[in-house]
Amino acid sequence: MLSLRQSLSLNTIKLLGGWKPSDEGAKLISWYKYQTGITLNGSDVSRWSDSAGSNHMVQNFAQKQPAYNGGAIKFVATDVQSLQTTGSDIELSGTFTIGIRLHPDLNNVIVLGDNTINNEFFKITNSTRLRFKTDGSHVDIDVNDGDLTADNYLVVTRNASNLVTLYVNGVAQTDTETLAGTANIDAIGVRNPDTNAYDGTISEIQIYDTESTELTANVNTYLSAI
Repeated sequence: MLSLRQSLSLNTIKLLGGWKPSDEGAKLISWYKYQTGITLNGSDVSRWSDSAGSNHMVQNFAQKQPAYNGGAIKFVATDVQSLQTTGSDIELSGTFTIGIRLHPDLNNVIVLGDNTINNEFFKITNSTRLRFKTDGSHVDIDVNDGDLTADNYLVVTRNASNLVTLYVNGVAQTDTETLAGTANIDAIGVRNPDTNAYDGTISEIQIYDTESTELTANVNTYLSAI
């Protein structure tokens, strides 16, 4: 076994172990990891710790705490359940990659948003449309391959030319849009003021301040296994 390991390069050993978000170092801004960093209040989630830094998501009001269900976090829109950062906003002013494993039960719901600043969010408008809004402007990305209200993994990227692309279960959607501006995030499942609350489950969220073909492929592969 020792001789085998000695014959392997460092890159080969890394591939055998599999890529993980933390391999991106400082480019990984926040990581709300599946089945990790969960603090429970009974069977409900009062905190989802950031496995990449200090952007922890909490909920101090018991009625607004989502339930924990076998690794997935279950939000109920009628109770306006959400989790919100304990510190400063996550700010994405340039390129970004966001990966999410989720299963919404309703349309017109916020996945990520800002509950202190208006007009900052990623919203599933309906089964075939994702809306990204920042700095008072928005774009709608229409889905041609998949159903956004199904059990999916989604990846949203913005490149250096401000081109926004949506991947549904690893498939890049034909519709791409362009939107500049700083995306502010301080909440999972709601936007200001406690509006369009999410309904359904979320299992993992990864947020990066970079974008590349390789990263997108790695995030899609990783999320597909959850």
